Amino acid sequence: MDRLAAMTAFARVAETRSFSDAARRLGTSKSVVSRQIMALEADLGARLFHRTTRSMTLTEAGEGYYERVSRILTDVDEANLSVTRLQAAPRGRLRINAPMSFGVRHLAPSLPDFLALHPEVEIDMTMNDRFVDLVDEGYDMAVRIGRLTDSTLVARKLAPLRRTICGSPAYLAARGIPQTPADLATHECLSYSNMTQSDEWSFVDANGKPLSVEVKGRLRTNNGDALRIAALRGLGLVAQPSFIVGADLQAGTLVGVLTNYTAQDGVVYAVYPHSRHLSPKVRAFTDFLAERFGPRPYWDLVE
Repeated sequence: MDRLAAMTAFARVAETRSFSDAARRLGTSKSVVSRQIMALEADLGARLFHRTTRSMTLTEAGEGYYERVSRILTDVDEANLSVTRLQAAPRGRLRINAPMSFGVRHLAPSLPDFLALHPEVEIDMTMNDRFVDLVDEGYDMAVRIGRLTDSTLVARKLAPLRRTICGSPAYLAARGIPQTPADLATHECLSYSNMTQSDEWSFVDANGKPLSVEVKGRLRTNNGDALRIAALRGLGLVAQPSFIVGADLQAGTLVGVLTNYTAQDGVVYAVYPHSRHLSPKVRAFTDFLAERFGPRPYWDLVE
C-alpha cells in the first residue's frame, strides 16, 4: 500500500463525504479510492467512516486521524514546493469571497495595490454575508469574520476584531448612558441578524468573567453598515466592529459606552482549502492582507 496516496485519498473523502467526489478531485476512479480506504482501515485496525446508503461521516477515530493527516499532507506540500516557492510568481485568476461591509470598506481599497504588485494575477471577488462552501462553489479563498466552524479549511489570522457598543450623542442625551450591560434592557438595541443569537450581546467584565444580556429593539438587519446608519440617525445602540464604526467614534458622531466591559471580540481570517494551501496567488494575497492589516489594524488607530 502506498501510504501517502492512501492518506491523500482519505483526506479527500473526509472533505467531500463522497468516494465519487474524492475520485474526481484526485483524477482517479471511485473503485481505486475505495480500495485505498479499505486498505488503510485494515492497516490501522480501525474504521474511519460510518457508511450508509445515503451518507458518510467520520468515526471518532476518523476525526482524530483526519486532523493529523491534514497537517502531514500540508507539510508534504510545503516540502515539495519549497524548492520552487521563490521562483513561482503569483499568476492566474484568484476567486475570493468576502463579507459585504468588510469587503467594501477594506478589501476593495486594497485590491488596486495588490494588482499593481502582481501584474499576472486577476481577481474575481464576490461579496455577500451568507455562508459559502469554498470547494463546492470554486473559490480559492475567503475572508471570514468571527469564529470558524469549518475544520476542513486552513485559517490564517489577518487582524483582531474588536466590537464596540455605541450610539449617537443625541440618542445618549435623550435616553441616558448605560453603566452596566444590565442597563441595556431599557435601551433600543439594534441587532445584527446574521449572528446565531442576534438578540443576546456578550461581554467580559473587569475580572474576566463572561456575561451575556438579552437586548431588544425595533431594527434587525443582516448588514452592519445599515445598523451604523441607523445608530448615526439616533435610532439606538449598536454592537459593531471597529472596522465599521471606528471613524465615527473618532469624529464623535458615535460615542462608545460600557467601555469598562469588553464586548464579544473575534478575528478576521483568511481561509482556504487544504488542497490550495500553497497556491502562489493565495499565499501572496494572504501575505499582503496580513501585512496591510496586522495585529493593530488601521481602523483601530482612529480612536
